[in-house]
Amino acid sequence: MIALINPNTSASVTATMVRIAGETAGPAERIEGFTAAFGATLITEPAELDRAAEAVAALATGMARARAVIVAAFGDPGLSELRARLSIPVTGIAEAGMAEAAQGGRRFAVVTTTPRLRERIAETAARHGHDAFIGTWTTPGDPVALTADADALRRALDAACIAAAEAGAEAIVIGGGPLAEAARDLAASAAVPLIEPLPAAVRLSLRRLTAGVSP
Repeated sequence: MIALINPNTSASVTATMVRIAGETAGPAERIEGFTAAFGATLITEPAELDRAAEAVAALATGMARARAVIVAAFGDPGLSELRARLSIPVTGIAEAGMAEAAQGGRRFAVVTTTPRLRERIAETAARHGHDAFIGTWTTPGDPVALTADADALRRALDAACIAAAEAGAEAIVIGGGPLAEAARDLAASAAVPLIEPLPAAVRLSLRRLTAGVSP
């Protein structure tokens, strides 16, 4: 079983991410969802990301049956804490999405709905050694309201992707676990390769399991 931890408190988002992760993993691998017991319903700023890290770390004791863990929020909150406590592969969706975007030395951007997390996203790219990261493009307006309107969300993300591509991005990561469904919808028509970080994290988790690697 691969445990998928949703660091925000929305059980419906957890269910959506489990479905998408299961489609990537295939029928031979079971994905089980875990939802943060406290924190924000949607992580939009650094303080909420820090609180989410605490909520993710608190779930460590429930991972006894898991072969691997995916942290499914784009700031990878609690990733280092889980790795310190668990002896199984723990993968973050930002870590995995950025790794796929940077393949072949591509210049890549992140597109997301949370402008207050731009600095944290840049820190994550730097931490993983991604010199080809060119920045984060964000949608206008309130992230919570936008995420609640699927059509408006897709249009806003598409516009931000076009702007990032025009600025020189050769690949784009859609940054956010709750954006997984929108990312899937946009991938087929994007002007440059569009990376869905949740499926990327599933693929990386499976490779780590095959190789017996625990980061």
